[in-house]
Parts: sequence; structure tokens; C-alpha cells
Amino acid sequence: QVQLVESGGGLLQAGGSLRLSCAASGRTTSGYTMGWFRQAPGKEREFVAAINRSGSIRAIADSVKGRFTISRDNAKSTVYLQMSGLKPEDTAIYYCVADPQAWAGTSTYEYWGQGTQVTVSS
Repeated sequence: QVQLVESGGGLLQAGGSLRLSCAASGRTTSGYTMGWFRQAPGKEREFVAAINRSGSIRAIADSVKGRFTISRDNAKSTVYLQMSGLKPEDTAIYYCVADPQAWAGTSTYEYWGQGTQVTVSS
């Protein structure tokens, strides 16, 4: 089993920056794809970003490309989402995900965190 705990969410104004962290525990995730999804009120869950096990390959959703960056530190079992140029439409609950075989937004991820709220005011 893998447990994922997100942190770093908050309330901020448009144009600001925020870094989300996701710490994994339990089974090692160094061989897993890790990533982020988000869900805004009244909307379907949306893929945001994914990173492969070594950190050499990244996938970023078009809606956040150029503003969000994903990275990971396998020694700390942590994945990060650096968000800049935040917009009100980025307001959502952000979920960390992990899976040994999934990739980007086209696969089903086995492990999900509880989510962290990001609210961007205009």
C-alpha cells in the first residue's frame, strides 16, 4: 500500500505562485509514475501533470503548460507541483496520484491522496 499526503494549498490572488508537495509513505514509489489531478466545483476531475519514475519525462496539461512544473525527489519520496501565474480558473482541489504503470491522464491511477485546496481570487 502507498499513502499520499498533499500539502501547500491555500488562498492567494491571481498572478501568484504556490508549490504543492506530496509525500509518499508505505511501499516505495521510486518506480512509480506520480502526478497531479484537480477537480473544480461542479466540474469533472482533470489531469494536470505527471512525471516518470526517474523524473526524465513529464506530461503537462495544455491548460497549465508554461505555468506549472512537476518535479520529484525520490530520496524524499516526494513529488512537487510548482504553480505560477495562477488564475481564478485554477481554483480546485488538487490530488496527488501514484501508480506503477499509469501515464499522464490516459490511465487509471491506483493511489490517490486526500487532496489540498487551492483557491485563486481575482
